[in-house]
Amino acid sequence: MHADTVRSFIVITLTNKIGDCPMRDRNYGRTWLPCPPMRVLADETRMAELLGNLADAISQNVAAGADAPIAIVGIRSRGDILATRLAESLKPDHVGTLDITLYRDDLSEVTNQPVVRTTEIPFAIDGLDVVLVDDVIMSGRSIRAALQSLMDLGRPRRVWLSVLVDRGQRELPIQPDFVALDLSGRADRRSSADSNEGRGGGRVDEAVQPDELVAVHIRPTDAEDAIIVVPSDEAM
Repeated sequence: MHADTVRSFIVITLTNKIGDCPMRDRNYGRTWLPCPPMRVLADETRMAELLGNLADAISQNVAAGADAPIAIVGIRSRGDILATRLAESLKPDHVGTLDITLYRDDLSEVTNQPVVRTTEIPFAIDGLDVVLVDDVIMSGRSIRAALQSLMDLGRPRRVWLSVLVDRGQRELPIQPDFVALDLSGRADRRSSADSNEGRGGGRVDEAVQPDELVAVHIRPTDAEDAIIVVPSDEAM
């Protein structure tokens, strides 16, 4: 399984609330495991701040100089919710949702019966400035799938990538334009040598450990907004 998909369906809770005992989901089959220790990187207040910073960065770099209609497109699941929230302040011309299930390069390894949800882009993307939104970027494979899916719908004028969290550990040469919380540990992402401000407009924090997973919880899919870190299966 590619790590970029972990946050979509491996870290799941019965009520999706921080502190509840998580279940692990392998091939969409659920199994109880002991609750691992976890830490909260961002609570609901911090999440609102991160989203506000992300919206400001997009507004300053995309919306301010746009000479074409703008569309914000979120990747299921959770990227679509983030896209909707960003659209509330950015007021783009279009808002859409992209399902990348059938474009994943690990689909045969994950399940024999994939759960395919709808792509909701009721507008032509040809010639648009598109801001693609996801919750976490890690390997880059989900973004590759999203770009392929998007290009099958038309030819946008330009595509920007905006993510809430950059986990690092890239496997493909794909980098986000806007990052709210940078956990990649890359020094070149800092705006200056002694700064915690990232070039994409977001904050650069200490990198998480290689054996840890980063998961975004966001309402209404989850009971509350939070960014959490838990040990991977291999570390347990």
